[in-house]
Amino acid sequence: MAHLSRSEFIPLNLAVLTISDTRSLADDASGDALVAGLQAAGHHLQARALVVDDIWQIRAMVCQWIADAQVQVVLMTGGTGFTARDNTPQAVAPLLDKQVDGFGELFRHLSLEEIGTSTVQSRALAGISNGTLVCCLPGSPGACRTGWQGILREQLDSRTRPCNFVAHLTPVVTPVPQCGSRS
Repeated sequence: MAHLSRSEFIPLNLAVLTISDTRSLADDASGDALVAGLQAAGHHLQARALVVDDIWQIRAMVCQWIADAQVQVVLMTGGTGFTARDNTPQAVAPLLDKQVDGFGELFRHLSLEEIGTSTVQSRALAGISNGTLVCCLPGSPGACRTGWQGILREQLDSRTRPCNFVAHLTPVVTPVPQCGSRS
């Protein structure tokens, strides 16, 4: 599987989506934690948004980014618990071509040290859709740091051996100027 790693770092374009009925982008500590992690790793923040915990609004935003050739990874925070308003897994799962079953398992394993058996109430999940990796994390800054530092930082690094997700993502294509257009 060494063919799935590269010797050079390949920066990716990521979008961050926060699902919350109570926060705004101004006080979104969880989204801020994801943005800080991805930028510190050398990746690019392509887009950022916040939507309320509504299946259709979540799907609309995720579908827009899955269809955007400039977005390679969608990181989501919030809506993964068990309350009546936690709808992220139901919204995202039907959009995935393939689920990354080990993502939620590994996230819960890492969280066990931090929050004990409460980790069983996390419905963290990930999958690939249209060449875009979509990852759903709980809505706390600590959970976002755990997910980034414990899983995503390495799996979004093209140098991670024996394999990483970069090889499975659609490469970003820089548009070629059209004949007669000014660049």
